[in-house]
Amino acid sequence: MSDVGLWTTVFVVLSFGLYIYIGFAARVRDTKGFYVAGQGVPAIANGAATAADWMSAASFISMAGLIATMGFDGSVYLLGWTGGYVLLALLLAPYLRKFNKYTVPDFVGDRYYSSTARVVAAIAAVFVSMTYVAGQMRGVGVVFSRFLGLDINLGVVVGMIIVAFFAVLGGMKGITWTQVAQYSVLILAFIIPAVAISLKLTGNPIPQLGLIFSDIVPRLNGLEKELGFTDYTQPFRQRSMLDIMCITFSLMAGTAGLPHVIVRFYTVPNVRAARYSAGYALLFISFLYLTAPALAIFARVNLITTLNNKPLTEVRQLDWVKSWEATGLLKFDDKNGDGNIVMSKDKDKNEITINNDIIVLATPEVAGLSAVVIGLMAAGGLAAALSTASGLLLVVSSSVAHDIYFRLINPKASEAQQLLVGRGVIFLAVIVAGYFGINPPGFVAEVVAFAFGLAAASFFPIILLGIFDKRTNSQGAISGILVGLIFTATMIMLMRSQPILGTEKAIITDFMGISAQGIGVVGLILNLVVTIGVSRMTPPPPQHIQDMVEGVRVPRGAGQASAAH
Repeated sequence: MSDVGLWTTVFVVLSFGLYIYIGFAARVRDTKGFYVAGQGVPAIANGAATAADWMSAASFISMAGLIATMGFDGSVYLLGWTGGYVLLALLLAPYLRKFNKYTVPDFVGDRYYSSTARVVAAIAAVFVSMTYVAGQMRGVGVVFSRFLGLDINLGVVVGMIIVAFFAVLGGMKGITWTQVAQYSVLILAFIIPAVAISLKLTGNPIPQLGLIFSDIVPRLNGLEKELGFTDYTQPFRQRSMLDIMCITFSLMAGTAGLPHVIVRFYTVPNVRAARYSAGYALLFISFLYLTAPALAIFARVNLITTLNNKPLTEVRQLDWVKSWEATGLLKFDDKNGDGNIVMSKDKDKNEITINNDIIVLATPEVAGLSAVVIGLMAAGGLAAALSTASGLLLVVSSSVAHDIYFRLINPKASEAQQLLVGRGVIFLAVIVAGYFGINPPGFVAEVVAFAFGLAAASFFPIILLGIFDKRTNSQGAISGILVGLIFTATMIMLMRSQPILGTEKAIITDFMGISAQGIGVVGLILNLVVTIGVSRMTPPPPQHIQDMVEGVRVPRGAGQASAAH
């Protein structure tokens, strides 16, 4: 075993052992502990757990890779995901906590006094969550395959077993305290390599200051021009301003509507704690999100200087190239047969293909950092994937067991029956997620875009209006959800090549200049217009519903009042 494999094994065994111990120690025996951790999680701990739950493998592994590849335009993910969390924390979370419901479909069903609305919300929550879980499990398999030499399918199975253990046994309580530990692992794994690379490339140990007080950005702009690109920092070099704005807001609204993040605010004792935990989470998230652009620039510089215009035989002798080329995520094609490989904007001349998802994981190796740091980075990627996967699985469980089984099918179910169903659903969801992690469909990227658009066009409008417009009724909400979902789903499928439809090319390229990634904004607007319009043309909600909505927005005594629930 190589040094990298040895240190990766050490970190993985230690961290996984910690997760299993926490899951066992925090096991629960009632539904309140299973779904909302008994609503007794301290604000700072919930902030760390929220940060870990929210920063998935997409944030840890993919975001800096996308920024490294796309330049300024890649910041759309940084702005959209971070802005979405701020939107959720400031505009929605405290009020949702005061509603004192277990889940988002629970809120939708009670606020809109409709079983139909509850079922639609539950189905949407399951779909959105399962798409994310499948992606996380695949990320686990990639990390295991690269750093431990395991078969990628076996890596997915190991991840399934670990997640299933602490999710089934401890529910939200076990997941919460496991996520606190996972946040510690993932943030150290992200920051330490960034500091080391910053010191090596800029002479400054603080990555953000290294960008400001060194010449690395002008150097990168020069390298990009040599490759045929415009300046790395030039905005809108790949997408129009309209599309960038729509993608950003679609990601924001989709993030603010993600049920696995929203449910975290139900785990604290009261509204005041929900506000504080939102602030702590934003602080914890900022450590990674303010570092990602710097790491992306460092990674881009290192990749260009290490690979571009170098002899292919020499490059293939590099240990990290051997390892990643074996995974199929790094490919070379000496098209002109001159023995050298070049990176180029021109696809016909470009001879290097790098999967965006490997850039962050490979960066410590490319920079020549120690095996200890490389192993820590691998453990961090696993922590990010597993923390989000566990939160998503609980959403699937609660949507089926609580919102459909208990609230609609068997309202007289005992605590034991509800726990049995909830744990059974998690077990089945893990198996499904593992299957799609082992056999990812060819349209995974399209489904991920679909999930964000779905969340933006469904959950965000009905939650927003449910809190701030007491006149919105069940007829309006159901109509708005259906219109938003159907439009968004249809447009994304038309704008993406879809094996589902048997098409190899997109049927249409955009909608009024808006790409598939940003179309959720249009669905969101349609949802709002239809919901408000239908609500105004039909009878208002019952008076007790209007009084409930009015009471939720009253700040006076909010902390004391909600603490009593």
